[in-house]
Amino acid sequence: MKDLAVYPGTFDPLTLGHVDLIRRAARIFGRIIIAVSARPRKKTLFTAPERLAMVRRLCAQIPGVEAEIFDGLLVNYIHSKGAHVIIRGLRAFSDFEYEFQMALTNRHMAPDIETFFMMTKESYSFLSSSAVREVAALRGDTGKFVPDFVQKELDRKFKRPPAARRRKEMRP
Repeated sequence: MKDLAVYPGTFDPLTLGHVDLIRRAARIFGRIIIAVSARPRKKTLFTAPERLAMVRRLCAQIPGVEAEIFDGLLVNYIHSKGAHVIIRGLRAFSDFEYEFQMALTNRHMAPDIETFFMMTKESYSFLSSSAVREVAALRGDTGKFVPDFVQKELDRKFKRPPAARRRKEMRP
């Protein structure tokens, strides 16, 4: 299936940068699978099923986009889906070096799979899931970084009152 692409990641949590990239990629590809990593290299705040639920909530808003958990070697997963394109987002040059190395490794293992790099929207170029987790853990406002439904999950995870109530409590 030539118009099927896979966007893999940890999505811990899903950010507005991810959302922007998914929406833009959906205009290019007929179908996209958001592949949520079951075993990321780093410790996650949310479990794989929690991350999948948040991504699926977004997918419900975008035709042709679906999500599932994947485990194992990415190129094997992509072959199992009949896809030939990996979507990867780039925020800065520092991302490119790592992503380029991964793309070459994947190409060496599976020459039939192409990596499609997409630049992030400038307003999200600083944004990462790691930064969102850190700000949330320190009780900062992450409302401008994540969709509302993700903000509610962050509030739940950190046992905080909803964002609207926090803003009201902070007013003099």
